[in-house]
Amino acid sequence: VARGQEDGRAHGRSLSRFLMLLLFLRRELRPPARLHPGVSARALLSSGARSPVRDRVEKERRQRRRVEEIEARSVRDECSQGRGEQSWLEPKVIAYSVPTPPGEKKDTSVPLPASYSPQYVEAAWYSWWERQGFFKPEYHEHLPHRQESSFSLCIPPPNVTGSLHLGHALTVAIQDAVVRWRRMQGWKVLWLPGCDHAGIATQVVVEKQLLRERGLRRQDLPRAEFLREVWRWKEMKGDEIYHQLRRLGSSLDWDRACFTMDAGYTEAVTEAFMRLHQAGLVYRSRRLVNWSCALGSAISDIEVESLELRGRSYITVPGYQDKVPFGELVHFAYLTEDSGEEVVVATTRPETMLGDVAVVVHPDDGRYTHLVGKQIRHPFTGRLLPILTDTLVDRELGTGAVKVTPAHDHTDFELGLKHQLPQISVFSEDGNMETESGDWLQGVKRFDARELVMSALSERGLYRGVKEHPMVLRLCSRSGDVVEPLLKSQWYVKCQELAEEAMAALDRGELSFIPTSLHNTWHSWLANISDWCVSRQLWWGHRIPAYRVTFTGSRDLEVGVNRELVSPGETLPIQQEKTCTKPLRGESNELWVIGRTQEEARNNIAKQHGIEESQITLTQDDDVLDTWFSSALFPFAALGWPQETADLMNFYPNSLLETGSDLIFFWVARMVMLGQQLTGQLPFRQVLFHSLVRDSHGRKMSKSLGNVIDPLDVISGVSLQRLQQKLQEGNLDSRECRIAQEGQKRDFPHGIPECGTDALRFSLSSYKCKGEDINLDTATFLSSRRFCNKIWNAMKFTLSTLPEKFQPWPTNMLHPAAAIDRWILSRLLRTIATCDRGFQEYNLQAVTSAIHRFWLHDLCDVYLECVKPVLQNGEYSLRETVQQILYLSTEQALCLLSPFMPYLTEELWQRLPSRHQHGQPSICIARYPSVSELPDWNYPQGESDFLLVQEVVRVVRAMRADYQLTKARPELYVSCDEDAAGRLRSFLSPLQTLSRSGSVQLLTPGERAPVGCAIAIINQHCQAHLLLKGLIDPQKELEKLSVRQQRIGTQLSTAISRTQIPGYEEKVPERIREEDAQKVCALQAELERVTQAIRSLEQLPGKPW
Repeated sequence: VARGQEDGRAHGRSLSRFLMLLLFLRRELRPPARLHPGVSARALLSSGARSPVRDRVEKERRQRRRVEEIEARSVRDECSQGRGEQSWLEPKVIAYSVPTPPGEKKDTSVPLPASYSPQYVEAAWYSWWERQGFFKPEYHEHLPHRQESSFSLCIPPPNVTGSLHLGHALTVAIQDAVVRWRRMQGWKVLWLPGCDHAGIATQVVVEKQLLRERGLRRQDLPRAEFLREVWRWKEMKGDEIYHQLRRLGSSLDWDRACFTMDAGYTEAVTEAFMRLHQAGLVYRSRRLVNWSCALGSAISDIEVESLELRGRSYITVPGYQDKVPFGELVHFAYLTEDSGEEVVVATTRPETMLGDVAVVVHPDDGRYTHLVGKQIRHPFTGRLLPILTDTLVDRELGTGAVKVTPAHDHTDFELGLKHQLPQISVFSEDGNMETESGDWLQGVKRFDARELVMSALSERGLYRGVKEHPMVLRLCSRSGDVVEPLLKSQWYVKCQELAEEAMAALDRGELSFIPTSLHNTWHSWLANISDWCVSRQLWWGHRIPAYRVTFTGSRDLEVGVNRELVSPGETLPIQQEKTCTKPLRGESNELWVIGRTQEEARNNIAKQHGIEESQITLTQDDDVLDTWFSSALFPFAALGWPQETADLMNFYPNSLLETGSDLIFFWVARMVMLGQQLTGQLPFRQVLFHSLVRDSHGRKMSKSLGNVIDPLDVISGVSLQRLQQKLQEGNLDSRECRIAQEGQKRDFPHGIPECGTDALRFSLSSYKCKGEDINLDTATFLSSRRFCNKIWNAMKFTLSTLPEKFQPWPTNMLHPAAAIDRWILSRLLRTIATCDRGFQEYNLQAVTSAIHRFWLHDLCDVYLECVKPVLQNGEYSLRETVQQILYLSTEQALCLLSPFMPYLTEELWQRLPSRHQHGQPSICIARYPSVSELPDWNYPQGESDFLLVQEVVRVVRAMRADYQLTKARPELYVSCDEDAAGRLRSFLSPLQTLSRSGSVQLLTPGERAPVGCAIAIINQHCQAHLLLKGLIDPQKELEKLSVRQQRIGTQLSTAISRTQIPGYEEKVPERIREEDAQKVCALQAELERVTQAIRSLEQLPGKPW
C-alpha cells in the first residue's frame, strides 16, 4: 500500500511538472497579442521578438484571461462545495499547559508528549533565557570554559514600520547560528539589536493614518505636532519588529537595543555631520538632484532603478489615471531670428522645451556650420536662444541638433556650466508646470503638459512627427515614480577620497568578503562613485544641523566660492556654500553656518564677524538627512560613539557583518567609508553576504504574485483563507488581488502547516547562501519539522533506555569493543570536525548537512536499530556500554544542533543527566563540541568497511520490496571475495539487523548458495542471495513484477519524450531540466532492479513453495 501511494505521488509530481512545461511552452509560443492603441504592428515587429511593448501587452492580455478563468473557477468551486473532498490533516497540536510565569524556568519534570509539537516545545523558554542574561556578554564571566576572545555583530536594523519577511528570517537564522556557536565556544559575545527610523516609510504611514482618522494632511499641522504624532505611532507600533525577532529565537542583547532616533544616536549623527564638514567632505550646492515628485523628496543615485525600453512603452506613473507613453522621440523645429530658417531638434521629453536656453550642434557638422552663432526665437516664451557648438553632440542621434535644458537634464546641466547658460526650471516639486512655462501651462501635470505642448507646436506648424526610440527610463525604487532631474540646493558628502580608502582596505586584506566574487563589484562601483546627496525633504528624521544666517549688513559681505570644496573635475561657476565655524555665501546669496546646537552656531557666526549674537537670526534647514546616512553609523554609533564607552572599546570594530548582497552599496560601502573616516578603523573585518530569497519557481517574491511568505506563518501555520484575507487587507487593486489569490491557491492549496521556529531556522540555514539566489520551497520547512520529530523520537528512545540513576562516564573511560560502537563514535568525531570547519568558514550548509546526516542516518537509521537487540537481550556490560554511547552521542549531537534549533535542543537537553558536576543551566551556554576535548575515536577503516555493509543492506531491502516481503526474515547469503568478506565480518550482527534477515552467512569463492535463492549483484566482488523458498509463489510474483515493469517502462518513455520536445534545451529552465534528468535516472534504476528480480524468479523452480 505504501509503495502504491508513493508511486501515485511520484506520478502526480511528474504530471505536475509536465503541465508546468506545457504552460511554459504555450507562453513562449503564444500568438501575437492585441496591439495597444497607438502602437503599430510594424513598430512592434521591428523592435524584436521580445520587446517591452509586446511583453506588457501580452501581460495585460494574460491577466485579463487569467481573471476570467479565476472567476469561472470560483463559480465551479461554489457549485462543487459539499462533494466531500478529503481534508488536509495537520500533525496534532500539543500545548504546554503547566503554569509558568514569564521569566521562570519551564517544568521539564513532566513526561515528554508522544510526538513533537512546536507549540509545546517553544513555550516559556525565551523569557527564561532573557531573564537569566544568557544573551549578554557579561554572562561570559560565569562560563567555566570561557576564552579570552570576543565576538561582536550588529543586526541590520529593520525598518520600524516593517514586518518580518523571509529575507529578515534568513539573516536572523545565519547570524544567530554564528552567535550561538561562538557563545558556546566560551567567547564573550555581543549581538546588537537595533531599529531604523525609516524616514520616508514612517512618514508615509503616519500621513495616511492622519488622513484616514482625522482628515488632515501633514501640511495642516505644525512640524512639531506632526512629529509628536509620529512618536505616538512609534510608541504604539514600533516594538512589533522586536517581538517578531524574539519569535525567531534571536539571542540578541535587548538591553542594548538601539533606535536610530534615540537621543544618544541623534547626537552621534550630528557629530558625524560636523566632523565630515570640518574635514572638507560636506558641502552645500545647487545642482540637479534625483527628485521623486510622488515622495516630494530627493533620492540618491542607488535608489534609482533603470528600466530599459526598446521602443514605445506605456508605463504606470503615480498620480496619473492612464499609463504614460515613453520610448518616443519627438521632432519639432525652431526658427532662426534673422532668416526664419528652421533647425529641427529631437527630444524624448517635449514638455521640457519650455526650459530650453540654447541649441547645440557638433562643430564638424556641415549641415549647421552656417547657423552657428545665430539665434533662434522660442515660439512660446519669446526668448532668444543661441546656436552653439560642442563635441559632446552625437551627430548621428536624431537630427544632430540638440536642445539644451540645463535645469532638467544632467548632460545639459554640464553643457550649461561649460557655456555659462542660464538655468530655467519649469517643473515644481510636485511635478506640475511652473510659472516660467507660461500661464497656459501653469499648474498642469508634467506629462499632461506633453500633449498640450505637442498640440501647440502643431498649431504653429513646428511639429515634425514622432517615432519609436530606445531609451532608459529612470524610476524611483521606493515609489515607482519617474525620476525628475530638478535644481535644488542640497547638502552633499564628497565620496571620492572615502571610496579610494574603502577600495584600498579590501586590496590590503584588512577587509574581506565572503564570497570573494563580490570584490569586482565593490571596485567597479566605488571607482565610479558620485558625491552623495544627503538632504531629504522630510519632517521625520535627523534634521540637518545647518542654519541660514541673516543679520544687518550680511548681504554686503564679500564671500566667494571656496574652491577646495569643488569636486574634482567640476567646472565653475556652481552654487556651493561652505558652512561651519567659517560661513560662506553662494550664488543664491545665502549664508550658512553649522553647529551641534543653535547656540554653538550663533556663537560661531558672531565670533567670525565680530557682531553681537542678538543681531543674528538663524533659521535651521528644514531638510533631514538621508536615512542611509544614520544607518551607515550603526556599528559604532549604537555602541555609544562619539563617547569613549566601554562597549565601544570592547566591541568595536565588529568581528563580522552579515547581510544581503543587495545592500553592498546602500549600506556596506557607506559604513566602510564613514567608519574609516570618523573612527579611524574599519567598522568590521569580514562581510558575509547571503543571497536573495526567491520562491520555489525562481520568481522574485512579490505581493502581486501572491508568493510572499511571512515567516510567522511558517512558525504558527496559516490557512489558505487567512492568506487570502491578508491579500485583501493590503494595497493591491482588485485585479492584482485575484491573480495573487490564484497564485496562493496553486502554491499553498491547504495553507502553510505549523512548522515551528526551529524548522524554519534549520531550513533557511541549510540553503547554499553564498552565491546564487535561493529558490525557497515551503516543503523544506515541513521536511525540517519531520526531522525535528525524528530527533524527538530518538531522544525518547534514548531516555527510555537509561536507568533511573544513570551516571555518565568521563569520555576518557569509554573504550568500546564492538565495531558498530566504534563506528558511531568515529562518525560523531567526524561530524564534530565538519561542523567546526563549516562554522569557521561560515559554510552553514555544510554544518547543517553534517548534523542532519548524523542524526538521521548514522544515529537513527543505523545505530539505534543495531543496538536494540543488545539493549533487549545483551549482557549487562554490553548494555552499559551502549547506554553510555547513546547518552554521549545524543548529548553531543544536541549541542551541535543547538545554534540552529535552540528550542528543541533546550527541551531535550534539559532532560539528560549532566556529565559535569557543575553543569551549565542551559544548552545555549554549554560547551560546543570540539574534537580536541574528546578521545581519539577515529576509526577510518571501520567507516570505510561499513559503507559496504550499507550497500549490501540497500540491495537486500530493495529485494525485500520487490518480492513484497514485509514480516518474513529470510536467510541471507553473501558471496564475495576475501577482501570484501574481511570488511563485512566485523559487522555481521548489524548487517543481519539492518537487512532484517533471519541469519547472515558469508560464502567463500566457489561456495554455492542453497537452491531457491533470489540473486542481486552488489558490486563486481559481491552478490546477495536471499532464500525465498517457502515464502513466495514465483508465478504470482512474476505476474506482479511484469505489470510493474510495464508501468515503469511507460513512465520512463514519457519522461524521456518530455526531454525530446523541440527547443527543450533552450526554452526549459535549467532547474526543470535537472529534475527531469533525475527522474529519468531514477526510473532507469528502478526498471533495471525489477528486470533483475524477474530474471531471478525465472531461474527458480516453477512450483509454488
